[in-house]
Amino acid sequence: MRSNPKKPRVAVLDTGNVTPVAAPGSRRSVFYTGVGAAILAVGLVPSAVGQVPLVAPSVVDSNLAVRKVAFGLDQPTSMAFIGTNDILVLEKATGRVKRVINNVVQGAPALDLAVNSASERGLLGIALHPGFPGRPFVYLYWTESSTGADSANLADVALLGNRVDRFIWNGSTLTLDRNLIRLHAFQADAGQTLRGNHNGGVLKFGPDGKLYIVIGDNGRRGWMQNLPCGPTAVCPGPIVTDDQFGGPMPDNAHLTGVILRLNDDGTTPADNPFFAAGAGIGGEVGANIQKVFAYGIRNSFGMDFDPVSGSLWLEENGDDSFTQLSRVPPGMNSGWVQIRGPLSRIAEYKAIETSPASDPCIGGAYFGLQQIRWPPTNIADTPQDALARLFALPGSFHKDPELSWKFEVAPAGIGFMRTSALGMEYQNNLFMGGARTFLQGGHLFRFKLTADRANIAVDDPRLADRVADNVCKFDITESESLLFGRNFGIVTDLLTGPNGNLFVVSLTNGLIYEIYRR
Repeated sequence: MRSNPKKPRVAVLDTGNVTPVAAPGSRRSVFYTGVGAAILAVGLVPSAVGQVPLVAPSVVDSNLAVRKVAFGLDQPTSMAFIGTNDILVLEKATGRVKRVINNVVQGAPALDLAVNSASERGLLGIALHPGFPGRPFVYLYWTESSTGADSANLADVALLGNRVDRFIWNGSTLTLDRNLIRLHAFQADAGQTLRGNHNGGVLKFGPDGKLYIVIGDNGRRGWMQNLPCGPTAVCPGPIVTDDQFGGPMPDNAHLTGVILRLNDDGTTPADNPFFAAGAGIGGEVGANIQKVFAYGIRNSFGMDFDPVSGSLWLEENGDDSFTQLSRVPPGMNSGWVQIRGPLSRIAEYKAIETSPASDPCIGGAYFGLQQIRWPPTNIADTPQDALARLFALPGSFHKDPELSWKFEVAPAGIGFMRTSALGMEYQNNLFMGGARTFLQGGHLFRFKLTADRANIAVDDPRLADRVADNVCKFDITESESLLFGRNFGIVTDLLTGPNGNLFVVSLTNGLIYEIYRR
C-alpha cells in the first residue's frame, strides 16, 4: 500500500488512426478523444478536458431515466457488486480499488496497486468468484508499473507487465492470494514509437465456473494473429521472428490476441478446445495453447455471457474498418489480421486499410494496421485466399461476426440486461457502450437476439446482411435503430445490479450511472 503523487492521466482508448479534428455533433469529443499518438506517447491530457461541462446522458425511451450512483471517480474502468448497495470499482490510472456504499465513494481504497496507465494500460478488469462471498476471491487484471509507483510512461513496464491476480476480500480490504498469469505488455517494435494499447483486460466467470480473460494483440504478429510464418508476406516460407523477443509461436512473450479459459486457481481446464493440440506441441508454447478458448482477436473492451443460452459474446474494435460483435463458441478463430468483417467483404477490408485517403468525418489516414512490419497490402484479395492463410489449430474454425460496421465505431463495454426491471422488452437484451465520444457523445447501443439466441435480431431492413454500411468512422448510418443512449462518455462496463437496473461505468465522466424505469 502506498500513496502516489498526482500525475497527468491518459483518458483515451486507442482504437485506430485518429487526428484531433472536430467531430460532427460533439464539440467536447475533441477534448476527450481527439488526441493523437504523440499525446498518448507522453501521457498527457489536454487541459481543456476539465473545463468542458458534461452533457447529461439520456436514453431514447421516455419511460426510462438516468441517475448518478457515484461521482468523482478517476477514470473508472469496471465494477462489481459485493452487496445490494455496495460496489467495488477500479480506477485505471490511480491503481485503486474504490468502494462505493449507498452511492458514497469511501475515503480509503480497498487496494492500491502500482500501475502503468500509459495508453490503454492500467487497472482494467474485475471479477468475483462465483461462490463469493463464501469463497471471498476477487480477480483483477492490471498492468504493473516497473517503477514501484504509478506511471504513465510507456517504457515503465516489464515485458510481461499485464497480469491477472487473485485477491482475498476480508470485508474492507483486498490482500494478494496468488498470481494466475502474466501476459505481454511491453511494445517496442522496430521503426515505430512505443505503444501501450490492445491489452483487452476484461475478466468474466462463465456459467461453467471457469475464468475467461481477453487480451488484445498487444501489437504482436504471430500465430495467434494468423501469421504462421510471422510478419512476412511469404508463407509458406521461412519463419520470421515477430520481434526482438522471438515469436511467432505463442510463448509467454507472444500469447496475445486470445480469450483464455482457466480454472479459478489459474490451472488449465482439460476440456479446453485446444488442450490436446497443446499437449502435442509441448513446452511453453503448447502449455499456452492449452489455455486458449478463442484466438485471432484484434482487441476488445467488452465481453459477457448470455444469461439464457450461456454463450459468450465479444465486441472487437477494428482499425479503421469492420467493428465486430460476435458470439464466440469454443475454438473460434476470429480471423485477425487476415480477415475483418464478413469473409465476403474481404475486398472492402483491404481497400479501406490500404487507402491513401483520410477519414472524412474525423480525419486521420486510413492506411496501415498500426504495426508496420505487416502492412495492409499483404491482405488477401479473395475470400478463398484469406481462409487459406489462417493459422489453423486442430478443431479451430472461422465464422462471420453476428454484426459488423463497415467503418469503425469503437465499441467498449458490453453487458446483458438480466432482469425485466426496465421492462419486459429489455430483458436479456445486450447493450454496448463506446470507446470514444465521437458518436453521440458516447453512445449506448441495444441489441435484441433472435429466438434461438444465436444471432442479432434486426428491425432495419438495411441490416438484413448484418453489416451496418456507415459512410465513415463513428458514423451512425444504418445503426439508428440500435441507438439506446447518448452522452455517456467512454463506457467501460455495463452491469445488471442487484436491484435489477442497468449500471453504466463512464471512464471519461468519472461516474457510475444507473438506468431505471420511472
